[in-house]
Amino acid sequence: MEKLLSLVQTVNSYLSDYVLMILLVGTGIYFTVRTKLIQRHLFYRKDLKKVIGEVTLNGKRHDSGISSFQALCAAVAAQVGTGNIVGASGAILAGGPGAIFWMWIVAVLGMSTIYAEAVLAQETRIKLPDGEILGGPVYYIKRAFPNLFGTCLAVFFACAVIVSLGFIGNMVQANSIGETLHTAVPLLNEKLIGVIIALLAFAIFAGGIKRIAVVTEKMVPFMALLYIIGGFVILACRIQYIPETFACIFKYAFNPEALIGGGLGYALKTAVSQGVKRGLFSNEAGMGSTPHAHAQANVEKPHDQGVVAMWGVLIDTFVVLTMTALVVISTIYAGDGPLANATGSNYSELLASVGLQKTNLVQIAFSGIIGKFGGNLFVAVCLFFFAFSTILGWAFFGKVNFQYLFGKKSLMVYYLMVALFIFMGCTLKNDLVWELQDMFNQMMVLPNVIGLLALSSIVVKAVEVRK
Repeated sequence: MEKLLSLVQTVNSYLSDYVLMILLVGTGIYFTVRTKLIQRHLFYRKDLKKVIGEVTLNGKRHDSGISSFQALCAAVAAQVGTGNIVGASGAILAGGPGAIFWMWIVAVLGMSTIYAEAVLAQETRIKLPDGEILGGPVYYIKRAFPNLFGTCLAVFFACAVIVSLGFIGNMVQANSIGETLHTAVPLLNEKLIGVIIALLAFAIFAGGIKRIAVVTEKMVPFMALLYIIGGFVILACRIQYIPETFACIFKYAFNPEALIGGGLGYALKTAVSQGVKRGLFSNEAGMGSTPHAHAQANVEKPHDQGVVAMWGVLIDTFVVLTMTALVVISTIYAGDGPLANATGSNYSELLASVGLQKTNLVQIAFSGIIGKFGGNLFVAVCLFFFAFSTILGWAFFGKVNFQYLFGKKSLMVYYLMVALFIFMGCTLKNDLVWELQDMFNQMMVLPNVIGLLALSSIVVKAVEVRK
């Protein structure tokens, strides 16, 4: 088992540090250039009006599909998860505060990639006789390669999504819920938490995308607002250290060796790779997950949903993830924080002495201001909403691909299996399982990006049609 774990970790390290970082960043640059900086459409009055005009917490029912805002909420529900708290914390600890700067850069580039994903999801979706809409990477991969190669690529992607998101991924999310709730309230039994979450999630995702949309269009704005308000409370208490906080981000983005040690080359590689890697897997641009949600949207033109999809990256990275970073850095790295005086020579020792880990960093940051119980409870509640919403989104993404492989009649088997994995996630902890999830998560990217690049002309045409 240890040898297998080591092998999977080696594969993951190679994929995340080299293959995917180059591939996804390169794809982001490619689509940014081909679309002539599509990111600027975020703030075009015409495009912005379509986004704002759809905002409602009680979206109207559609005979087929869902509203654009509901699709955005379903996508953001999947994007905003444990990565925004645990993932961001891990990147900061390993790569220093400068890793956040590189998360911002990759998010800007990722907007063009997720625009392409949403456009192609709209262009290649299919509508069944009963009104059900199916769409996602498997459909545009088949459009790009209508042969045996395309079939194999689509099947590979579908299997990776089912395993990575539907099964093991939801175990990871459920485990985060169980651990944080148990830490905040030790009396809560993790098995009981697992049963409740599994049953609640099953009742929602078994109702399909419309039920998920109804829940997420209310949950996502609430959870984002709750976290932002809590973050602003901490920042208000640390307001004198806000300039220093931003200074840390920019200073250690280009001079990370002053904090994390090692030579400039090693330290800079660590800061950049941590920022890029965690940023990519937080906003999910290029992973092929969110197109399943955006395919469901009822819009006039694919371009419209492409712009909406970019707002998902903006919310995920520049709002939620950035709030995590500012809270952590302002309380831990700035002013009188425990790592304020850390240097390359004592950074590791200080981390160990203070007991800072990626799993508890945000809780410690909040606890330092509002008390241990309050900090633990607040983070536990926020993480519950983040992780639970991700469970709903990922369960649906897996459902689309399970249906693609095995047909609609097999879906109840899938729903029951997802519920079982959710329960196991709250009760089990296995490093190999977690590493396997990362591996399959990364493998999703390869066929998805191949499909995106092969159909890039359709993406460019969508921008031109908008005009």
